[in-house]
Amino acid sequence: MGSVVAGIAGGVVAGGMRQLVTGQRPGLSDLLLTPSNALRLTEGLSHMRGAALKLGQMLSMDTGLVLSPQLTQILASLRDDAKHMPPKQLQGVLNAEWGANWLKQFRRFDVRPFAAASIGQVHRAVTLDGTDLAIKVQYPGVRASIDSDVDNIAALMRLPGLLPRGMDLSPLLTEAKRQLHAEADYLAEAQHLAKFGSLLAGSDRFVLPELHTALCTPQVLAMSYVESTPLDSLLDAPQALRDQVVAALIDLVLRELFMFGAMQTDPNLANYRYDCSTGRVVLLDFGAVQPIAPHLAADFRSLAQVALDGGAAETRDAMLRIGYFGPATAPHHQTLIQSMFDVAMAPLRQDAPFDFGRSDLLERLRDMGLAIGNDRELTHVPPAATLFLHRKIGGMYLLAAKLRARVALRPMVEAYSRDTLTLC
Repeated sequence: MGSVVAGIAGGVVAGGMRQLVTGQRPGLSDLLLTPSNALRLTEGLSHMRGAALKLGQMLSMDTGLVLSPQLTQILASLRDDAKHMPPKQLQGVLNAEWGANWLKQFRRFDVRPFAAASIGQVHRAVTLDGTDLAIKVQYPGVRASIDSDVDNIAALMRLPGLLPRGMDLSPLLTEAKRQLHAEADYLAEAQHLAKFGSLLAGSDRFVLPELHTALCTPQVLAMSYVESTPLDSLLDAPQALRDQVVAALIDLVLRELFMFGAMQTDPNLANYRYDCSTGRVVLLDFGAVQPIAPHLAADFRSLAQVALDGGAAETRDAMLRIGYFGPATAPHHQTLIQSMFDVAMAPLRQDAPFDFGRSDLLERLRDMGLAIGNDRELTHVPPAATLFLHRKIGGMYLLAAKLRARVALRPMVEAYSRDTLTLC
């Protein structure tokens, strides 16, 4: 982190001297946000495992938090997977978790991971009795570095020009630390996996891995290996299949919000795969599960009702209760945010299927978000619970657009926005 900051400082000095020589009067924020300094920052952060990488991924998705275009670009670069552990480091972690003779429990253990992410990597293994497993192993030192990693990222985000003056991200970063500590506890993730497995038991649309509890520890999560393909493999699948998959995932978000009382808030595309043999969507990674408070679910139900048929005043009141803006937010800023919400709700207001593939909805929302993000006087930060929930909803929009799905959203939302649900 020190070398990243030093490189940025050097770039500021060099860039300032060049502009002075040409007769220009450089501003500090302009010098900090040059392409070369953005590259220094993103390259430095991309080599960090753990919380630094995870926080960038959390904030870079479409959370509804309006950030400057420069900061959004920097954080978006951190979505890529981290480098995996070398075999010797992996052996050290597993020796500590399972004991020195752990390899004797397996008929085969693939040292090279088939997936690597921000806080862990996944290996395929076969036990002596022939059980095919996927084993997620956490990078060493992740939990110990969470608080300092988040503080370091927060310090960089406070560089002049990256955030509006007066914007306070402290509550969000505190919640991010809490969530990251929860995600780094693989025994807690095992409980979430078991809960969702029970909630979705017998589903003809979803399949989840089964826990192999004997090998689970706070830093190792052992599950059954589910043969599947990435959702990207469906890009050229028949339209009906793409529509079916996206509709099922959107319906799951509504069930999480209004029925389950808990939501998996990480919409990373890699967390969803497709089982060609059964036609079911495979659900992976339950580290980022957030409880949905009953009052928040009720507020979103009210927002859904007024978004479908209500007027501007009712919509604004519902958005205020959820925290999209605050009582002190300037009226013109409230209007800007509400206009962006109205655009996002357009797919819900038509009875016919909405064609995500042909729509320019995401581009229009992006442009509106960038315009609002450039308003340096807007400092309101929505509650963390709202942002993480909104991140999941935004991720479903992105997924639907990627698969060019056509989904009738209004009947789905109407069913779940009723005060009394009779759905099973």
